Amino acid sequence: MDHTGLKIAVLGGGAWGLALAKVLCENGNRLLVWEHNPEYVRLLSQTHANNDLLKGIQLPSEISFTNHFHDIAVYSPQLIITAIPSQYIRSSLAAMDKVTAHKLWNNPGLEAVVNVAKGVELGSKLLVHDVLRLFIPPDLDLYCLSGPSHAEEVAKGMPTTVVIAGEDNDKLANLQRVFSNQYFRAYSSNDVVGVEIGGAVKNVIAIAAGILSGLGFGDNTMGALLSRGIVEIQRLGLALGARAETFLGLSGIGDLITTATSPHSRNRYVGFEIGKGRKASEILAGMKMVAEGVASTRSVLELAQEKSVEMPIVKQVYLVLYEDKDPLQAVYQLMQRDLKAE
Repeated sequence: MDHTGLKIAVLGGGAWGLALAKVLCENGNRLLVWEHNPEYVRLLSQTHANNDLLKGIQLPSEISFTNHFHDIAVYSPQLIITAIPSQYIRSSLAAMDKVTAHKLWNNPGLEAVVNVAKGVELGSKLLVHDVLRLFIPPDLDLYCLSGPSHAEEVAKGMPTTVVIAGEDNDKLANLQRVFSNQYFRAYSSNDVVGVEIGGAVKNVIAIAAGILSGLGFGDNTMGALLSRGIVEIQRLGLALGARAETFLGLSGIGDLITTATSPHSRNRYVGFEIGKGRKASEILAGMKMVAEGVASTRSVLELAQEKSVEMPIVKQVYLVLYEDKDPLQAVYQLMQRDLKAE
């Protein structure tokens, strides 16, 4: 795989998909972006901007946009980036007709798929790469990209580091070159499960961080949350076969710190507003972007229970989100758990 001049398709024209399309286009590649919302496609095609998602960002005029999977299949991409929110990946890909799906996924020029969505699917409790495997051929290489990378900052060219995980080290090295430039740097990993778990569960902990801030707590409380939060993330990852050291890296503690403390974080915003006294349903109804952690809270907790993994912070976030538990009571219940060694 060359690292410039590639035909790349991005499935999902949200903030993250658009920011990565900008990076990849600036790196000398051809980009076609599929977006399910026809109004957004019209806006992007006419203006190469979407201030609802990336305020003040002008996308390169070379990027093309479509609302039809057929166009993606005809385009015959060499690389596909899946940036569809995790809870919509299955329904979006399942809506593709069989002829289009066969043409897209069995295109002989297609070398790899890179998933950038973060979450655990509701109901099935599958990680995103397992959901994608239901649709793509078993011999097609699948990778995931994660790390501390707010779309708003990436689109502005602020220095950002991520990690790409997969099995083939030669292709990983090529993908690092495809994504990397003077402001965007990609590291590699072979721990797909660990990278995906870190990206999914940190969104739940970020909701908790927002709740603490909304309640008016300070640095001591936040330090406690992040320290114990990464422990919970690591516990679940290890139970699923991940490597412990992954959670000390970009897709673990790096992504957790960024998402839990940044004003760009949608998940932190949801938590902050809850801490201020609003209901989750009201907050979500007013958002134009998806807060992946809300749905993942339920699926992560169910997965943890299935694997007999103790995740008390995740459980309290679930009770606040889904059973209207008072967030202050949730905090003090965590503080009053049985004492134990760290």
